Amino acid sequence: MNNKFTIFYTDDDQDDLEFFKEIVDIIDDNIEVITQTNGQQLMHALDNPPPNPYLIYLDLNMPGLNGLEVLKRVRSSSSHNKLPVIIFSTSRDENTIERTRELGASYYLPKTGIFDHLKRSIEHTLKMDWSGFIPSKNNFVYNYS
Repeated sequence: MNNKFTIFYTDDDQDDLEFFKEIVDIIDDNIEVITQTNGQQLMHALDNPPPNPYLIYLDLNMPGLNGLEVLKRVRSSSSHNKLPVIIFSTSRDENTIERTRELGASYYLPKTGIFDHLKRSIEHTLKMDWSGFIPSKNNFVYNYS
């Protein structure tokens, strides 16, 4: 990729945060990953730049301000509403996935415990052209097959 940029990843699971950072370092060491452990921290980071993220990866199931609530706030903010938000969750519930799309998520990336699949899926989202991507029911969820 060779473009230096920052991504935010918000998840209350410290192991997931570390694992994600390791994978991104393997993919491209020009990407800085800044993590938050809850929705309040993410909103604070967004409202107090620098840095300004290129992408946000967001877990759904967090105490306090959960991922759906954070997504609503990001999409209602005039300064962040165009920012690509990738939902990165263990949930594969179709209603939940559709709800995130309706609320304005850019993409849905189901978590997996298989390292190679996870690396490939994260790499896929990092290489996407977000400026021209329009989520639909057919292209919204990453398919591991």
